[in-house]
Amino acid sequence: MGKKTKKSEVDVVLIGAGIMSATLGTLINELSPDINIEIIERLDLVAAESSDAWNNAGTGHSALCELNYTPEQPDGSVKIAKAIDIAEQFEISKQFWTYLVEKDILKNPTAFIRQVPHMSAVFGEKDVKFLRTRYEAMAKETLFKGMVYTEDKRELEEWIPLMMEERDEQEQIAATRMDIGTDVNFGTLTRDLIQHLQTKENIRLSLNQEVRDIEREDDGKWEVEIKDLQNGEKRKIKAKFVFIGAGGRSLLLLEKSGIPEAKGYGGFPVGGQWLRCKNPAIIKQHHAKVYGKASVGAPPMSVPHLDTRYIDGEQALLFGPYAGFSTKFLKKGSYFDLPASIKLSNIRPMISAGLDNLDLTKYLITEVMKSPSDKLDSLKQFMPTAKLEDWGIEVAGQRVQVIKKDPKHGGILEFGTEVVSAADGSIAALLGASPGASTSVAIMINLLKRCFPERAKSDAYRKKLREMIPSWGKKLNDDPALCEEVRERSQAALKLG
Repeated sequence: MGKKTKKSEVDVVLIGAGIMSATLGTLINELSPDINIEIIERLDLVAAESSDAWNNAGTGHSALCELNYTPEQPDGSVKIAKAIDIAEQFEISKQFWTYLVEKDILKNPTAFIRQVPHMSAVFGEKDVKFLRTRYEAMAKETLFKGMVYTEDKRELEEWIPLMMEERDEQEQIAATRMDIGTDVNFGTLTRDLIQHLQTKENIRLSLNQEVRDIEREDDGKWEVEIKDLQNGEKRKIKAKFVFIGAGGRSLLLLEKSGIPEAKGYGGFPVGGQWLRCKNPAIIKQHHAKVYGKASVGAPPMSVPHLDTRYIDGEQALLFGPYAGFSTKFLKKGSYFDLPASIKLSNIRPMISAGLDNLDLTKYLITEVMKSPSDKLDSLKQFMPTAKLEDWGIEVAGQRVQVIKKDPKHGGILEFGTEVVSAADGSIAALLGASPGASTSVAIMINLLKRCFPERAKSDAYRKKLREMIPSWGKKLNDDPALCEEVRERSQAALKLG
């Protein structure tokens, strides 16, 4: 006789111990502290994949400097609606972190967030004109108050001396700057949030546990089958609600659920590498996150940037990322991840998206073939004095871009994040990549409204939500006084400035 499979029951199962599950678990615990939660993680560490500091840009994506959020239109104008939306969402994240610091749940904000100026820099007449037009559109908006623009080389030498040293005097260059930008260590933030959740009697973290299957039971609840990767034992958890926040692996687990809403979704994995500066003298000369324009065909996560980071209390300097291709959906995943994700329901959208994005395929192949000296040439566009001996390779995280059905094209490749949930809200998965971590609080609050509608309607829930997010339900961009108020509160609590 084989061993009897252990069974247990909780209210909520969170799959993946990254920033999304940590944020959702914290929100649930603050809004509904009676709910029982189990967090399942395949690895032996929390936040070891996309949330880890070395695996993402840590920019605190607030659309202050990321040019892919402000596309140029055929008539030369610049569309800034997406930038406003992302900036609004990042302010929601900052308000929630502020609340957690004020409640002594997050005890050391400087361990996970620092103020670092956000800059955009472009080269050449065409892109300078684009950046000037972008600045003129954005500077009028409340959320981008304080943005400054310059083409003056002496001013640029003060802002970004490392980038201006030995630069051709004839080269046209322009930049914008916002001093309220941030660098966020999402790995540290995730670990701090989960450490707090572990102090609760009704919340459990299980490491080295791999979810093998997810099935709906006759009573509408979900049975999650789990294997202990250390001793091989299997167990089953029954839950009223399941959240799949497993990074690139979310698609594979969503497919196992069998919900009709998952049909037609596919994934395209994109890897990455950084150049990491090894010379402390160079690191000290640069204090900004400087984003440029992406190459034609490049995915948004590959927008080049020269990037000041604060990781484990130390200042670091990265350049990149350089995109690559692997069939893995996670950094510590399997080369069979991509083939295993292909189903009858999504093969047409995946083929269609592939044919429509041949320039992306070409770009990725070119990136994979780049030698260290080729990578250095890209860096020299930003830093003319760069030398190979001062830089080493750091492998970044693996991202899976969303492919979804499209009535016109058959399938389209989406750059961003998307929540897919069952019609009854009993299971949900987060797919996609940037700017997910930075906008995680807004994403998870909207998920709670969709998946816990009755609780979300209660007066107690709404009152608590307003306590945590004073601007919830309002647009900061339309209310300069409120925007200034919440930013000043966040600046003080998070020790920014």
